[in-house]
Amino acid sequence: MPSDPPPRFAVVVLTMGQRPEALRRALDSVLAQQGVDVDVVVVGNGWRPVDLPTGVRALALPENVGIPAGRNAGVPEVRGELLFFLDDDAALATPDTLRRFAAILAARPEVGLVQPRVVDPSGRPGPGRWVPRLRTGDPGQPGPATSLWEGAVAIRRSVFEQVGGWPATFWYAHEGIELCWRVWDAGSVPWYAGELVVHHPVIDPRRHAEFWHMNARNRVLLARRNLPPVLQPAYTGTWAVITAVRVRDRGARHAWWEGFREGWRMDPGDRRPMRWSTVWAMTRAGRPPIV
Repeated sequence: MPSDPPPRFAVVVLTMGQRPEALRRALDSVLAQQGVDVDVVVVGNGWRPVDLPTGVRALALPENVGIPAGRNAGVPEVRGELLFFLDDDAALATPDTLRRFAAILAARPEVGLVQPRVVDPSGRPGPGRWVPRLRTGDPGQPGPATSLWEGAVAIRRSVFEQVGGWPATFWYAHEGIELCWRVWDAGSVPWYAGELVVHHPVIDPRRHAEFWHMNARNRVLLARRNLPPVLQPAYTGTWAVITAVRVRDRGARHAWWEGFREGWRMDPGDRRPMRWSTVWAMTRAGRPPIV
């Protein structure tokens, strides 16, 4: 009897062209995958990718449209019912990683999205935000994801289309949390596969004022777009208190509060307040959507 065809991944690699060596490592790690078919596009956010490996296509965006919109732009260019998004400074650790992603999704139809464990290849300890749950514990322990590290994500195309893709309005920061929340609200489970590894260097973005501004602005947009009205002040207020306690740098705090105010003034775009059953499901998973 004929065997089943291998899983097919539609792979979108996003880059601004500033890390050519890292981009090549990322692409090589995808092309080395075994037991799957891959259809790969490199999205040049504001530039035209060149010198790509054979079989990898380029999509040149004439201007930088931001990280979420850049990822979205690549999706129509690749074929496969399983989408995989990879940033240009990340790489798959082993040649069976995508096959193992596919095995999780095939065995567990309730799972709509999978994030792997992120490891710095030099051995530096990773930040807590790389583990998508409130209590990080053992990073190798799998379980439901209640937030998301966006640099390497597998998701069913049907689920991605159902939730509306990445939120282009965000530009960058917290777009993964919205995707995760909307996967929950679509009736699927986002899953953290702590046994699967991708490599990514530890980078501290907090040295830039823009980080603090976008962090605050998008916290507000996240709440306004996705939470029932009664929970919006709880979520944004919680993060205002956390920031006041944690952040001591005056410039960072000023940038954060400017972003916070901007988030309330601007049009948040695609509002889809989650169901109360989703709030309860996320609470049972260990993180109610108020923190």
